[in-house]
Amino acid sequence: MQLTRFTDLGLRVVMRLAVARDGERPGSREIADELSVSYAHVAKVITRLGELGMVDARRGRGGGLAITELGRTASVGWLARRLEGEGEVVECDGANPCPLRDGCRLRTALRGAQDAFYAALDTVTVGDLTGEPTRAVLLALPGVRSTPAARTIGE
Repeated sequence: MQLTRFTDLGLRVVMRLAVARDGERPGSREIADELSVSYAHVAKVITRLGELGMVDARRGRGGGLAITELGRTASVGWLARRLEGEGEVVECDGANPCPLRDGCRLRTALRGAQDAFYAALDTVTVGDLTGEPTRAVLLALPGVRSTPAARTIGE
């Protein structure tokens, strides 16, 4: 199974925000630059993460982005489901329906595989993803502010 670019980016954004230092509230452009991705894509992802309650986004002076408690503790499976949507793995119906759809077992098998995929991700939180050595990599991204006191996950 392959996640969409939107979900991949959403996971990377919350991972980056999970290692932010005390008081650090990077902006959308800053995050886009650090992750080497389009600002337009990051802005869309951040909007969705805000709707889900994963990210606190504030505009203006003193604004920026911060991960919420839900963002730290939510399972990666929960987040991936919400970013991916509830669609089928394969499109059997629609404008050009599959002629096998009435007697095919593939759709059921793929649904089972998708459920197993998400179940495996349900055991992992964003906090789990941002432990060492990933934490050091995230903090070493070009443009990430470096200060002596780095906050640890769970503080």
